[in-house]
Parts: sequence; structure tokens; C-alpha cells
Amino acid sequence: MAAPRILRQSHTTVYVLDHEEALVFYRDLLGFEVRMDVTGEDGFRWLAVGPVGQPDWQLVLAEIRPGPMMTAETAAQLKDFVRQGLFGIGVFETNDCQGMYEALSAKGVTFLQAPTKQFYGLEALVRDNSGNWFSLTERQTG
Repeated sequence: MAAPRILRQSHTTVYVLDHEEALVFYRDLLGFEVRMDVTGEDGFRWLAVGPVGQPDWQLVLAEIRPGPMMTAETAAQLKDFVRQGLFGIGVFETNDCQGMYEALSAKGVTFLQAPTKQFYGLEALVRDNSGNWFSLTERQTG
């Protein structure tokens, strides 16, 4: 039998201020599909989305609230950090950065940087409706 090993990352968590608002952003504006939306008896909601073309990965939209993992004071601090835009949540790859920029801008999505040529490709910086930012990148070919 082979030695145990980590196979891949299957979920990434991003802290959001409000589940419903985050769902509108990621599902309705970015076009992600809902992978899981379940609320437990204790009121805890597991909400995960992901790009249609990447079914084996989930972005968990974790609403910031006090609970077993954080105190009310920590939750308040984390909300403040998210609102300030202190968290970059990664890179979403696109086949057309300029086209996505134009389509998302028309929907009212906030960009911190318009598509800009970088050594690795064309990149725009997007801010979600909680304050988190991410890179929207079209890889350089050739």
C-alpha cells in the first residue's frame, strides 16, 4: 500500500460579511454555480460555490460570526479587516480578461485595476462585495 499523502486542495475559504450578498456576487455576477448550501440545526450555514468548468474545487463563503472558532471581538476585527480589503483570495483564470472586465464592469463589479499587461499575462484586480480582492488573469501564451 502506498504511503498516505495529500492529493490536492479541494476547498478554499473566503470570509464574507453576508451570505446572501456574497451569493449574489459569486453566483449571479461571476457566474459560479452553487456546490453546496446547507444550514444546520444550530444555524451554521455551509455555502460553497465554484466555476462551472472546475467541478472538483469549492470556494467556501464563510460568513463571519462568533462561534466555536472565534469570539465576538475577533469576529468584529475580522469583519473590519475584510471591509478594508486586506485579503487577497487568489487568482481566477479567464480566457478573456478584457471581455470579463467589460462584462463585469457593466454589472457594477468593482475593479481595483483595469486589465494590465504583466509578465505572466493580462491581469485585472477585482473586489467582491465584502471587500476581498482577487486577480482575474488571462495567461500569457507563447
